[in-house]
Amino acid sequence: MTATTSDSAVTVAAGAPAPAGRRAGTEWSEVILKIYIGVFFLYLFAPLLVMSLAAFNAYEYPSVTQWRGWTLKWFGELAEDDRILQGIVNSVIVAAGVIGISLPLGLSGAFILTRLQSRFNNVLYATLVSPLLMPGIILGISTLIFWGRVNVSGGLLLTILAQASFIASYSMLLFMARLQRQDRVLEEAALDLGASSFFMFRRITLPFLMPTILTAAVIAFLQSIENYNTTVFAIGGDWTLVTEIGSRFRFGLSPVINVIGVLFVIVTVAAATLYTIQKERERKRKAALK
Repeated sequence: MTATTSDSAVTVAAGAPAPAGRRAGTEWSEVILKIYIGVFFLYLFAPLLVMSLAAFNAYEYPSVTQWRGWTLKWFGELAEDDRILQGIVNSVIVAAGVIGISLPLGLSGAFILTRLQSRFNNVLYATLVSPLLMPGIILGISTLIFWGRVNVSGGLLLTILAQASFIASYSMLLFMARLQRQDRVLEEAALDLGASSFFMFRRITLPFLMPTILTAAVIAFLQSIENYNTTVFAIGGDWTLVTEIGSRFRFGLSPVINVIGVLFVIVTVAAATLYTIQKERERKRKAALK
C-alpha cells in the first residue's frame, strides 16, 4: 500500500493530467474572468467611443443615434468659440496656481505628521484630512464668505485658494506614504558629517520625493481641471472650462463639447504613451549598465 501511494505521488509530480472535474472548473473560472474583464472594459470605454463619434456627426446636438453624416465642422467651431478657449486658458491658470500652493502645503503637512512625534498627531491628521470629507459646495461657499471679509472678490485667485484648500490634502497623503518608506539613515549621516538641513533636504530628501512630487502635481492638475462644485461659487465673473460647460446645459450643448473630450483623450493617450516609452528606455539603459 505504501508503494502504491508513492507511485501516485510520483505520477502527480510528473505532471499527470488533472481530474476532469477540476479541469472543467478551472476552464469555467477562466471564462467568467474573461467575461468580467470584457464587460468592465466595455463599461469603461463605451461612453468614450460614443462621445468621440458624436464629435464627427453632422447633427447639431451630441448624438450617435441620429446620424447625419461625417463632418469636421465642430472642430472649426471650437477654434472660433472664444469663451470655451478662454475657459481652457483660465482652467490651466487655476490648475497651475493650485499646484504651486497645494504641493508645498501638502509636503509641509506630511513632514509634520511623519517627523513630529506628538500626542496631538491624530487630531492634526484629522484636521488636515477633513477638507476631503467636506462637500465641494460647502468649501466653495465658506471660501467665498471668508475671503469676502478681507475684500477678496470672486475670480481666478479665489478659485485657486478654494481648490487648494482640499487638493492640498491629496498631496499630503501622497507625501506621507512616500516619507513613511524612507530610510532616514542617509539624512542622519549627512547631518552628522556637517551638512546643513537645507543641503540635506536638497541632496537627499528632495530626490527621494521627486517621483511623488510629479505624481502629486498630475493629480492636483486633474482635480483642478474637473472641479465644478467648489469652482462655481468662487469663480465670480470669470469662468473655467467646466463652469462654462455647466452654464450651457440650460440652453443645450453642441458637439463642440464632444470635440473637447476627443482632444483631451488624444492628449492623455499621447502623454501616457510617451511616459511608457521613456520608462522602457530607462529600464533598458539600467539593464545595459548591469
